[in-house]
Amino acid sequence: MDSETIWLAIGFLGQGLFSARFLVQWLKSEREKKSVFPVAFWYFSIAGGVTLLSYAIHKQDPVFILGQATGLFIYLRNLYFIIYHREDFERPDEKKPD
Repeated sequence: MDSETIWLAIGFLGQGLFSARFLVQWLKSEREKKSVFPVAFWYFSIAGGVTLLSYAIHKQDPVFILGQATGLFIYLRNLYFIIYHREDFERPDEKKPD
């Protein structure tokens, strides 16, 4: 397998991971009967974003690179908020600063 075929496979893998986040979100929302974003949505977003960013860097596409890098920042920040909130929830004996 040549280098370009491998990079094409990486690009398709990234797109598959990125698209899977919508399936995960849709199934969870159907179960809850309301729009929700499960934690898995953010993990798929990050995995797909990192893979697609790698592909974009390989292709040297500045528009694609900027879009994926910006998205990754947002996905990581959302996951940080989820983890931070969960830690607050798990430690009710500690007082939150006002």
